[in-house]
Amino acid sequence: MRSLARSTSGEESLFGSPGLVARLIRVAQLWHYVLVGRALAFFAFAFFPGLAGFLQTGWYAPVLGAGIACDVALTVIGQAMRMPRGRLLRHPRRIAATAMILVALSSLLGSTALFAAVAVPDERLVFGAFTAIHLGAILVAASASSIARPAFFAFAGATALGGAIGVASWPFAITALIFLALLMVMMREDIRHQRRATRTARLVVSEQQRALNLVRDFERAGRGWFWETDRYGQLVYISPTIAAKLDRPLADLLGRPFTDLIRKRVGRDESEERTLGFSLSSRTPFKELTVQAAVPGEERWWSISGQPISNEYGNFQGFRGSGTDLTEKKKSERAINQLARYDTLTGLANRLQITDLLERALKNHIGQPQPCALLLLDLDRFKAVNDTLGHPVGDQLLQQAAARLTQIIGDKGQVGRLGGDEFQIVLPQITQPEKLASIANAIILSLAKPFAIEGEQVRIGSSVGIAVSSGAGVGASALVRNADLALYAAKDAGRGVYRFYADAMHNQASERKAIEDALRDALAKDELTLLYQPIVDVAREKITGFEALIRWRRGDGKVVSPSKFIPIAEESNLIVPIGEWIIRTACDAVARIGPGYRVAVNVSPRQFANEKLPATIMSAVSASRIEPAQLELEITEGVFLDESPENLAMFQRLKRTGVRLALDDFGTGYSALGYLKKAPFDKIKIDQSFVLGAADKSSMNAAIISSIVGLATALDMETTAEGVETHDDLALVRGLGCSHVQGYIYGKPMDLDEILALIGEKDGHVVARGYKSARAPRRHILRTIEVASGGHNYEALVRNVSTGGALIEGLWNVPEDTPLTLAFGDGLRIEARVRWSNGNRVGVQFARAIELETLIGKGGAGRAAARPAVGRAA
Repeated sequence: MRSLARSTSGEESLFGSPGLVARLIRVAQLWHYVLVGRALAFFAFAFFPGLAGFLQTGWYAPVLGAGIACDVALTVIGQAMRMPRGRLLRHPRRIAATAMILVALSSLLGSTALFAAVAVPDERLVFGAFTAIHLGAILVAASASSIARPAFFAFAGATALGGAIGVASWPFAITALIFLALLMVMMREDIRHQRRATRTARLVVSEQQRALNLVRDFERAGRGWFWETDRYGQLVYISPTIAAKLDRPLADLLGRPFTDLIRKRVGRDESEERTLGFSLSSRTPFKELTVQAAVPGEERWWSISGQPISNEYGNFQGFRGSGTDLTEKKKSERAINQLARYDTLTGLANRLQITDLLERALKNHIGQPQPCALLLLDLDRFKAVNDTLGHPVGDQLLQQAAARLTQIIGDKGQVGRLGGDEFQIVLPQITQPEKLASIANAIILSLAKPFAIEGEQVRIGSSVGIAVSSGAGVGASALVRNADLALYAAKDAGRGVYRFYADAMHNQASERKAIEDALRDALAKDELTLLYQPIVDVAREKITGFEALIRWRRGDGKVVSPSKFIPIAEESNLIVPIGEWIIRTACDAVARIGPGYRVAVNVSPRQFANEKLPATIMSAVSASRIEPAQLELEITEGVFLDESPENLAMFQRLKRTGVRLALDDFGTGYSALGYLKKAPFDKIKIDQSFVLGAADKSSMNAAIISSIVGLATALDMETTAEGVETHDDLALVRGLGCSHVQGYIYGKPMDLDEILALIGEKDGHVVARGYKSARAPRRHILRTIEVASGGHNYEALVRNVSTGGALIEGLWNVPEDTPLTLAFGDGLRIEARVRWSNGNRVGVQFARAIELETLIGKGGAGRAAARPAVGRAA
């Protein structure tokens, strides 16, 4: 026992093992069977004849009785431990130690008495029965104590020791002591083994518990869940968190097929469900399959993985796996997709989405082309709304415009916003021109109606380009290009209209592209030149400056009109380098012309917006060594579309360079009179549209010119009248007070050498040359008419004719102001008056204007009429 005590007092005591304590308590609970066996042996030895001297020997019966008393005590303890709320349950280790001691004492005392009683056999039948009973009691005790090896070792050792004492034979005693020693060594070894096994078991249990805790924490945190099925695919385990999310009792889910948790879907998304079904049926592993959970009234997505499991013999037992919730990830992906494919401001499809829809509309599910129409539109005057009312108002305007477009299109197609104020509309299966024209008209009329935004009424318009693919395999990019060309044509037509794409538009676009490509190399190839048109002080008839006008003669000799290539340069931003070249070349030219003269160059709105313009001007003026005032910048009214602080700041920066500023084409653009006060202009140029024909008494142009001159005088500015070609117009603008004149009457645009020769000839003085008045266009014809005058009729020929008069041959020496009646046939008679006469040629003026086509058309019934030779006079 001391050895036992020492062995149990080490790092971990014998009774520190819960398993051993439980087994020892179980030995005590079964010891009543041993009690019955030993009591049966006691009564057999004591009261049945055949074993002489059992009761007569004084110590046999007390020793056996003491052993039975130990059995009774152990039986009482064992039965007490069966009670659910017994006090003994509070101290299981003490009970286990007491049971161990009682097993040893009972075995020792019983064996001592019984072995002493049967030590001398007498060959009688009763002795054999007694021996059998004795061995049976030992076997029952051995069976009961074998539940716990330490108890069995105690039983065996005590039995051997008791036998040695009872038999009182020294050979038996020596043998018993040897076996007892062996038992003690075995017990010590077993105790060590039990300690190691207990430590290992505790470690395993600890690891298992730790893993179990980690799994439970993982499940409770919602980061994932676990499942297991049997070999038939029915659930044997699933995390309680999933049962809660499915709103079903956990017991309801167990025993049901795992696939019942997955919602069936139709379409492209069902592929992963088929993969799951195949994996479960084929018993193959699967990983991170995305499925939709069968959660009632909620959209929930899972990512599940699974691995088949087998027993130790390799037989399939089912599946075990895990899952994670992808619902939030799906929502995030959907939100990101919404941002990526839909416009955040209007909610319409963006460029990416509408392009994808267009490509799908042009081809069916098997890739065959199908008819589709594309409408491209933008909002007219939208930039002005942004600039005047602010971008928040512009955003609201775009939202309302998108709502109107969506209402008009309905389910006939899809509306998308490309960006800014550009919209694209895809109309699958619609190609009829009348239907498309009706939709385009509805869009134009709807967007022309006023928008109510923050108490303001905002009016805009729209232009629409229409392109149609009739199913001939036109690609999406080609259809977009065609719609863009049609929109470009609609804008050129005056905006607020729609245009269908035509092949001629593509040809024009190709021509514009070719011009743009050639224009990029024009500077390097020295194909651009400047011509200079004189600007004359009308009071002195002396040249004071020139306007530099760009010309382009290509390498092949073809001349490209500025009206054709300047707009292309504006659109492609080539006007900036070209404009810089014009400024530098003009400065070099005025340096050669000399002091006292100025050169004017046109500055486009795109150049004006370039912040490097003042530096470019200063560099050019410095390099040419001219006075800054010798350079005059003609700025068109287009710059007034952007009434921003930056715009005014640019005016001030340019003025600080010392150059002169002239307002070009005044009255034809979008300017406000208040800008003449804010912007530091030195001159106003009166557009030629007000000058041509201003001398005509029926024209209002003279009044307009007079108003502009008065305004400029009040603001201490010079005025230049453009496009003066006749003496009548020159006399008018001079009389109205214009300070300067520019036009063919004083000279056409010339190169620099011609300008130098002109200035050197008369020190800059020039003489007006041209027609007295503007002449209407004339047609050259040859036909016979009748002329009535003074009661006589004459035959004459008409050579030239215009809407206001004609040249007649065949009448001699007719006095001026003679009234004539001209008969052109078919009852057409025109009253006229002679303006001049020279030999047989007479110039007549009609009493009223006549349409030329009507006049010429009546010649078919004229007497002796000749076939007219139609041409156009210069």
